[in-house]
Amino acid sequence: MNIRLAEMKDLKQLIKMRWDFTIEYDESKRKASYEEFEKECHAFLVHAINQDTWFIWVAEEDGVIISHIYIELIHKVPRPGRVTRPFAYLTNTYTLPSYRKKGIGSKVLQAIHSWVDQQQYEFVFVWPSDESIDYYRRNGYEHCSEPMEYVPFED
Repeated sequence: MNIRLAEMKDLKQLIKMRWDFTIEYDESKRKASYEEFEKECHAFLVHAINQDTWFIWVAEEDGVIISHIYIELIHKVPRPGRVTRPFAYLTNTYTLPSYRKKGIGSKVLQAIHSWVDQQQYEFVFVWPSDESIDYYRRNGYEHCSEPMEYVPFED
């Protein structure tokens, strides 16, 4: 198994995985147009891979992406008297069903944690689903109080 950052050659697999991830947890989304989604997701991924705010980590086996985790860097406004470092938002954690419960996602997280340490990012945060809380706890995350949000409209 190879753990690495995503490349342009991975777009088709990443798009399909995002679709499958969404459908797995919300069957009503099956009615959406795959072609429209593919176009939007392709544009997002091309932009993400070609700039330095998004980092998409993948676990690959024999040319097949079996797991991925997306990281978005959030840059903070500088403050006097301290070095300002970005923090990382972790999202879109997904492992193909036949590869689950084998520690693959944890290995991807370990690679991300090493990278975060090397880059000296301030911290990593994630909004876990209820089903994934134990996974994150096993990998060193602490449950914290919920942030506040403003939602201007609902989908």
